[in-house]
Amino acid sequence: MASLINTEIKPFKATAYHNGKFVPVSSDDLKGKWSVVFFYPADFTFVCPTELGDLADNYAVLKDMGVEVYSVSTDTHFTHKAWHDASETIQKIRYPMIGDPTGVISRNFEVMIEEEGLALRGTFVINPEGQIKVAEIHDLGIGRDAKELIRKVQAAQYVAAHPGEVCPAKWTPGEATLAPSLDLVGKI
Repeated sequence: MASLINTEIKPFKATAYHNGKFVPVSSDDLKGKWSVVFFYPADFTFVCPTELGDLADNYAVLKDMGVEVYSVSTDTHFTHKAWHDASETIQKIRYPMIGDPTGVISRNFEVMIEEEGLALRGTFVINPEGQIKVAEIHDLGIGRDAKELIRKVQAAQYVAAHPGEVCPAKWTPGEATLAPSLDLVGKI
């Protein structure tokens, strides 16, 4: 499997449920700002609402960082609305919920489970130029943590703003970074 890291996102057009309305969303909407594309298998399931609720609880932090979040499943935008109306957890969501019933977006990001017509749990951080900087794919039974996602976005934004520096393991804003050089080889 070839890596998607540093590749440009592939074109797509879709409809999202967002703040009580159906709205068009395309790959062009992900450019010009930092974006997170958050794939999950299906609405009305078990692990998915825990992840989407956690992301909703941390959405303001991401927005303050200049990041827009887009959740995506192979459900329709109509199903997203129905789930939003039926679940207190999903009612907290303020980010666009993209419907991908044809699987085009899921295939573009290489998370489609063809035999099931569902997406794996995939998290992608995209820079303002439309390049994928973080790609993380989980099995269906493994939920994600929004706080760890925030840390990864902070690191990606830091590295983008500070050429020649890299963020070590467990780095958080304000901590020391590294400047790779011959002097560091074998000393860490």
